[in-house]
Formats: sequence, structure tokens, C-alpha cells
Amino acid sequence: MDVRYPIGRLEVPATVTRRHIDSWLEEIAQYIQNLRKTVANLSQEDLQATYREGSFTVQQLVHHIADSQMNMFQRLKLALTDTHPKVSNFAQDEWVKLADSDLPIEVSIQMLDAINQRVVAIGQHLTEKELARDFVLEGSGATTVGETVAKLSWHARHHLAHIQIALGELEVNDAL
Repeated sequence: MDVRYPIGRLEVPATVTRRHIDSWLEEIAQYIQNLRKTVANLSQEDLQATYREGSFTVQQLVHHIADSQMNMFQRLKLALTDTHPKVSNFAQDEWVKLADSDLPIEVSIQMLDAINQRVVAIGQHLTEKELARDFVLEGSGATTVGETVAKLSWHARHHLAHIQIALGELEVNDAL
């Protein structure tokens, strides 16, 4: 088992259906509750724990999840409103070094909660045609709206598992 992918790699069905979207939206809607439960009452030492050598700390992971979800949310909206918009990657390893990563994790949790509510609101109204709309990510090619909703669900749960491993709440073999 690769500790880098404790819940497995992202797998998106060849054809994304309304049933898939609804399932992913439910995971997104429940995510903040699960994150809050996991990070409640952490000490400074806990916040500096890592899930493997050289990985982000728990504190950095919480801020990274918010940063990444914010970027994916923007891409989702661009795909729904523009024709094949070109978007760039963000330098996640550099973003985590910025001063806002020293803020309390609650700041990013609140931001993430708001983003997730907005994703769910948009997702509940996506049509089959809109699921196929896309954006073009620099160096990666086209990504559809359906794939983006899948990644919004997977990415947050993926890093929640990393946080649980760092805190000793999840054994790598339990994550299978």
C-alpha cells in the first residue's frame, strides 16, 4: 500500500452519471463534519505531525486542502461559463510556504466549508451536457466538469486520510 494514496488513486468512470455526481456531492457535503471531528482540539505538536517523512504537516494539509479546493472550484465555474478555458497549475509546495499557512486551521476550515456549500449548490443543478464541459489544465489537457466534481470529493478525503495517519487515527492498512 502506498501511503501517498491511502484511499487509492482517483478513479473516474468513463461516463459520469447523475448518480455519480450525487454520491460525490454527498461526500463533499459531509466532509467538513468529518474534518472538524478529526482536527478537534489538536495541540501544536499534533498540528506539526506528518504522515510520512517530508510530507506536509497536519496544519499545512488543512490549508492545502482549502487552497486546492478553491482552485478546483474556480476551474469548475470557468468550465461552466467559458469555452475550453485554459487554466494554470498552482505551485502547491510554494503556496504552503506563504504566511497564511501559519494562520489557525479554523480559517481554512471556514473557507473550505463555504466552498463546499457552493460546490454542492452548483452540482445539484448540473445537466448531462454541463458534465461534459471542460477546462484545459496546463500540462495535463482537458478535464471535464464531471471529473472535477469527482476530484473535489476524492482530493479532500485523500488528505483527510493523510491527516488521520499523521495523528495515529488510521493505520495505512486500515485505509484500504
